[in-house]
Amino acid sequence: MGYYFDKNTNVESKEVTTRAELNGRLYIFKTDNNVFSKRGLDFGTRTLLESIDIKNISGDVLDFGCGYGPIGIYIKSNTDANVDMIDVNERALNLARSNANINKVDVNIFESDIYSNVSKKYNYIITNPPIRVGKKILYEILIKAKDYLKEEGHLIFVINKDQGAKSTMKDMQEYYSVKLLEKNKGFYVIDCQNR
Repeated sequence: MGYYFDKNTNVESKEVTTRAELNGRLYIFKTDNNVFSKRGLDFGTRTLLESIDIKNISGDVLDFGCGYGPIGIYIKSNTDANVDMIDVNERALNLARSNANINKVDVNIFESDIYSNVSKKYNYIITNPPIRVGKKILYEILIKAKDYLKEEGHLIFVINKDQGAKSTMKDMQEYYSVKLLEKNKGFYVIDCQNR
């Protein structure tokens, strides 16, 4: 059994093509076994993307744990931002590259285990983080983001109430200026500004 946050997978490939409409624009995404939300755009990611004030997104953006690419592709197709996309899962990275081509966006996609291959600072780090890695690694992802954010940069993430949204939001106040952007059917979109 492999997980979507594993580097390699021996799970049989079964690629499918899905479609998603976001803010009146149609996106086409190839997905596969052993990547997150293989049936298509999940409700949490949709809530995250629809909560972001896209007009304000600029500069350098990191899509952390990009999976097959919906966050980075959406950001790049609606802004002039420089978008980097990272994941540890090779299958996900290959899908993200394919989906960037399908949706005609120019993004930089590379492998990174957490921030191991990240070498610059960003105005925004945007993620639907891999909750199933457990709280210890999740918090490492969220807290270490500080080191990769520019001054007053933003970490924006989505987390479900049943997965500890309230306590995570409270705990992040030790490191960031925290604001709730959206709450939708148990999903919290949280904006953590570097300070």
